[in-house]
Amino acid sequence: MADQLQVTLVKSKYGRVPGHRECVQGLGLRKMHQTVTVADTPENRGMINKVSYLLKVEPVA
Repeated sequence: MADQLQVTLVKSKYGRVPGHRECVQGLGLRKMHQTVTVADTPENRGMINKVSYLLKVEPVA
């Protein structure tokens, strides 16, 4: 099984660059303080790195 990451949106996506809002949406995050579990793939890592200032990321045990 692939590694998983827990991603939480801790800052608002509003007022951000459109590309950053799209990355947040691509990760499946819609609301503040929402947490989703995503696969630890290079594609998801790229989106997380782009908007890391909006997120809290933790590995799933």
